[in-house]
Amino acid sequence: MKKNITRAMLTAVIMILPSLATATQWNIDPDHSTVGFSVSHLMVSHVKGNFNKYSGVVDINDKDITKSNVDVTIDASSINTNVQKRDEHLKSADFFDVAKYPTLTFVSKKWTKAAKGALTVTGDLTIHGITKLVVLHVAPFSKESKDPWGGTRRGTSANTTINRKDFGLVWNQALETGGVAIGAEINILLDVELIKSQPK
Repeated sequence: MKKNITRAMLTAVIMILPSLATATQWNIDPDHSTVGFSVSHLMVSHVKGNFNKYSGVVDINDKDITKSNVDVTIDASSINTNVQKRDEHLKSADFFDVAKYPTLTFVSKKWTKAAKGALTVTGDLTIHGITKLVVLHVAPFSKESKDPWGGTRRGTSANTTINRKDFGLVWNQALETGGVAIGAEINILLDVELIKSQPK
């Protein structure tokens, strides 16, 4: 009886191992990636910005892309809209309150195939201490490419739209002509370059 149980356990392990081996770890290269956003300003234009400091790991399963994972952490204080006074306001308690909530995070929960090799990646986005489920629309991953320094790279891009009020970012200012100074919808735009992790 014990032998049968042992054989069953070994068989299960042998069946699981190949699926684990197909997931390859890739690190986000912050020097060649962009975590950007845009928001309506005064109802006449859009202000664009980005976060300068972040890190993340993407476990890509090329045999079954739906079994992949991504985990990203962004330094909230690294927000940059190219206007120092505005950036300081965004870091304050009116918006991100970086002293209390120093990071933004995204952790995937589900990967789904879309048309022409694209993907939809659903996951938990945490901003300002509030976590909401969001869906990223992800372009097909590029093919692997060797860089001049012996590394292996690939890339993708992604986008989504969120409502900042869902994350407690509710500050605004009414306009004399009607409407408000800052839109509620935030367009998030990502360009990501990945470096394959080297075996330890």
